[in-house]
Order: sequence, then C-alpha cells, then structure tokens
Amino acid sequence: MNIQTLEISSMLLDEETVLSLAELCRYCSLPAEQVMTMIEQGIIEPQNPDPTAKNWQFAGLSLVRVQTVKRLQRDLGVNLEGAALALDLLDEVKTLRQQIKALRRAMQEAEAWYE
Repeated sequence: MNIQTLEISSMLLDEETVLSLAELCRYCSLPAEQVMTMIEQGIIEPQNPDPTAKNWQFAGLSLVRVQTVKRLQRDLGVNLEGAALALDLLDEVKTLRQQIKALRRAMQEAEAWYE
C-alpha cells in the first residue's frame, strides 16, 4: 500500500469534504483532462462551476464516483458512457434500498402501535 492509498483511506468522505481539481486528480491518479471528460459525461460536477477550472471544488463523494468509474473501466472494460449509466443505476438502487428500509421501519412501527 503506498502513501497515496493510505492518505485516501484515512480521509473521511462526506457531504462536507471538499476537494480542489488538483486534489481530485492527485487522489484518483488521473490527469485533469480525464476528470474534465467525466464532468462532461455528468459523472461528477464541480460545486462551483467557475469559468476557470483551477478554482473548481468537488464534494468528497466525487472521489468515490471517479474511483468507481476507474474500477468499472479496469475490471469490466466499460467505456465512460457505460460507467456513467452504471453509476446512475447504482444511485437508483441505493435510493430504492433506503426507501425499502424506511418503509419496513414504518411498517414495524405501525404493527407495534396496533399490538
């Protein structure tokens, strides 16, 4: 495990984590051009769509999305468009699972109320 991997694994990624374009490129080991292509594909988006890319900031979860795309490309040979579609589907699955969990919780509460 190299130092970069250790640095990423110790980083807490949440809604409050913000990365610059340079940091995102460094953590993902990608040139800025590839990250910009991912932006064009709608895979990630800067939080502040400033006209100058050097001032862009990204949510920490963008790092997870880029790493997922890299894995899809490496492991499955998926092109960028396919990876974008896969991410959309993964997001949908996550949302549906959260809704199911909330419905189950509501059902259990309703059942407990009627007992």
